[in-house]
Amino acid sequence: MTAASWVQLGLLIVLILVGTRLLGPYIAAIFTMPADEASVEDRRTAGSSLHRSAAAEVEAAESVATGGTAVAVAVEAPPPPPPARRRAPGDRFFLPIERLIYRLCGIDESREQRWSVYALSLLAFSLVSVLLLYALQRLQGALPFNPNGFKGVPPALSFNTSVSFLTNTNWQNYSGESTVSYLTQMAGLAVQNFVSAAVGLAVAIALIRGLIRRRSNTIGNFWVDVVRGVIRLLLPLSFVIFLVYAGSGMVQNLGGNVVAHTVEHAVQVIPGGPIASQEAIKELGTNGGGFLNANSAHPFENPNGFTNLLEIFTLLLIPFSLTYAFGRMAKDQKQGWVIFTAMFVLWIALAGLAMGMETHGNPLLTKRGADQAVTSTQSGGNMEGKEVRFGPATCGLFAGSTTGTSTGAVDCMHDSMTPLGGMAPMVNMMFSEVSPGGVGAGLYGMLIFVLLAVFIAGLMVGRTPEYLGKKIQAAEMKLVVVYILAVPLVVLCFAGASVILHGAKASILNPGPHGLSEVVYAFTSASNNNGSAFAGLNGATDWYNTTLGICMLVGRFVLIVPALAISGSLARKQPVPPSAGTFPTGTPLFTGLLVGVVVIVVGLTYFPVLALGPIVEHLSL
Repeated sequence: MTAASWVQLGLLIVLILVGTRLLGPYIAAIFTMPADEASVEDRRTAGSSLHRSAAAEVEAAESVATGGTAVAVAVEAPPPPPPARRRAPGDRFFLPIERLIYRLCGIDESREQRWSVYALSLLAFSLVSVLLLYALQRLQGALPFNPNGFKGVPPALSFNTSVSFLTNTNWQNYSGESTVSYLTQMAGLAVQNFVSAAVGLAVAIALIRGLIRRRSNTIGNFWVDVVRGVIRLLLPLSFVIFLVYAGSGMVQNLGGNVVAHTVEHAVQVIPGGPIASQEAIKELGTNGGGFLNANSAHPFENPNGFTNLLEIFTLLLIPFSLTYAFGRMAKDQKQGWVIFTAMFVLWIALAGLAMGMETHGNPLLTKRGADQAVTSTQSGGNMEGKEVRFGPATCGLFAGSTTGTSTGAVDCMHDSMTPLGGMAPMVNMMFSEVSPGGVGAGLYGMLIFVLLAVFIAGLMVGRTPEYLGKKIQAAEMKLVVVYILAVPLVVLCFAGASVILHGAKASILNPGPHGLSEVVYAFTSASNNNGSAFAGLNGATDWYNTTLGICMLVGRFVLIVPALAISGSLARKQPVPPSAGTFPTGTPLFTGLLVGVVVIVVGLTYFPVLALGPIVEHLSL
């Protein structure tokens, strides 16, 4: 790689560390409830209380043994009730806005919900959202803010797009500049970019509460968590990022497409629209759906190297910051850094693999005399499908970051990457989007792997697994298994059917191993709510619109419900004090175990299909 690529990577790492440290405490502050603080304090003092009780019992026994009449009785006074609400940063500005929303929507902010009610609220909200977005697309031809006169979106495509943006996938079987109106972009797709990210964030916060609360039947209020996530986090940050993007050259207007006549007497259609505002939440909310078909490879969405670096940092910011927020809410920052480190190791390893393979180039071209060396006059490497403004190393970094999160935005064509370079983003998604994953989804996904790692460690040392003082038992492990197996089941089943059915095979551009990679990549991307694609596959058919839509729903809601059920189960438990046999989870040893569990689970699940696809293709070069 060039020196500039190394500088870019180093600067990105510094930004991630600084951003995590600054944003993490803020996220923890706006979502920590009084019940959470009380539960954490009780857990922290459980060990010392146990020791005091034991000492009192010994003293009482000694008194009785010596014939004394005094009886030592230890009575623990109940803690005072927590205040109705906890002050959070920005209350003076944000609280009136939130209370207005609560009043208009009939939300009781002081009333918390059981996990089942929390899940039903989430599902009901999602159902209404998908129906409204579907209707907006179908009726856009008769609605305003449609300067280009686009007709209603066809039914199958409307279903696919609605489910895609609802689930934070943002898979696009259409070209934005030639299919959807500005009203659909702003009132439909952009709104879902905000609320879908807020839903994932709410689930992560609910799971944290389940881990840190004691003997609690509730895990928070879904409506309050979503409102706070949008009003206090996503909207302010998006507005600041939008100003930077617009000032850096991104297009932002409400005019229609402009027809230009070139010097060669050709006609060129130049798109316009509210691109910069959409781009801000597209990256910050790890959504990824581009206003334009070329996504972040288009200069209107990504004008220069500065905006490209800022986009990568923006999509990584909240997922990494949530690890620090988790440590702050649990009052044990080591736990947050363990998860941060595990996510970081997975991200940097696969981003580094993609960068290295793309910089190395295609050996077939080298055999034919092409010069792919990095020099002062050329970026070198595999330049097929790359933007000359960015080059292969930046393509690999962007690809590793956008698939490590659930973003799916692209600044190069993944289908044109080398076999192992293209395998890196595919494996990133197969990790269940935990490196570092989407907004909220990455954290609750990694916490599921933490529970699995703790369970395995417990089996090895012959003790009941514990995490943050909560015993991990059969009920939780059954839900963990459902969570881990649901996505691979739909990925492998639908991918297998797609390479057998004649109609589905017609959509595959490239035969052989790369064609299999295109199909597997599509279903892996949809099921893990990523949205990027190997563009050689034609997904705009009834088969792929429908099956990919099903995969998106499974990858979102069949995972969210078990995660909330685990939260409810753990919240009801009484924490136990640590003992000599407790496996410590805030250590480098546990970090290594956690990374190993993620890699082994993914390897056992997907290695056969990877061997038949990108690995075979690489060996055939």
